[in-house]
Formats: sequence, structure tokens, C-alpha cells
Amino acid sequence: MIYVTRKSHFTAAHRLHNPQKSDEWNRNTYGPCNHPNWHGHNYVIEVTVAGETDPDTGYVVDLGELKKVIHAKVVSVCDHKNLNLDVDFLQGIIPSAENLARAFFLRLEKDIDRITPHGKLFSVRLYETERNIAEYRED
Repeated sequence: MIYVTRKSHFTAAHRLHNPQKSDEWNRNTYGPCNHPNWHGHNYVIEVTVAGETDPDTGYVVDLGELKKVIHAKVVSVCDHKNLNLDVDFLQGIIPSAENLARAFFLRLEKDIDRITPHGKLFSVRLYETERNIAEYRED
């Protein structure tokens, strides 16, 4: 099995807030990430495809095509947006790094599987900061 990873980035704002809980609970749980006027991150997304190489190309996935899918499905939709308000496929979820990694995986999966007959989406890793990273994969 070979693993191929493409890295992209985008900048976005969000607020961690659970509307089912009190304002006090949200402030205590999320601290400054619950700021009512939002806060932002320079996100880095790593998308990994796993599989065998195509005998004709030597690729698991064409990185140019993978770049296009990541840009179309995640980067162009999220870049310079408020993840709580502006991104349709994120409505109704708390935009933590963990939830974002899962949402991005599910959004990318079909298109990536379409462009790689010898592989499949293995994981989405999201860097919220240099030190805070979440990864989602269907093991």
C-alpha cells in the first residue's frame, strides 16, 4: 500500500459554541474560542490517498487532479469565510478541528474515489494551528 498526501491551506473564522448549552457552559468549555465576535485560523489540510500504483502512470492518484478536488470541495468554499455562517455543508455542526476533519473527509470521498481507480481516500488531517491537529479516517 502506498500513501500519497496533498497539502493545501485556507484562512477562516469560526466560533466554538454549543447552542444546546448555556452561555456560561460555552465560556467555561471553549474559553477564548467561544468569543462572540469569532476568531480565525490559518488552516492547513492534508489529504491522503492510499492504494496501489496504476501500471500505466505509476500514480496512486494524479496530484494535479487531487489538488483540483481539494480546492473545489474545501478550499474555495471555506477560504476567507465564517465556517459557522457561510459554509452550507458545515451548518449544524460545532466547527472544532475534529468535526471539520470528518466533514472534509465526507465531502471529498466520492470525488477522490472517482479520480483514482487504484486507490481511495485514506485520511484528512487538519492543522488548526501548528500544535493543534485533528485527523479523520475510516479505519
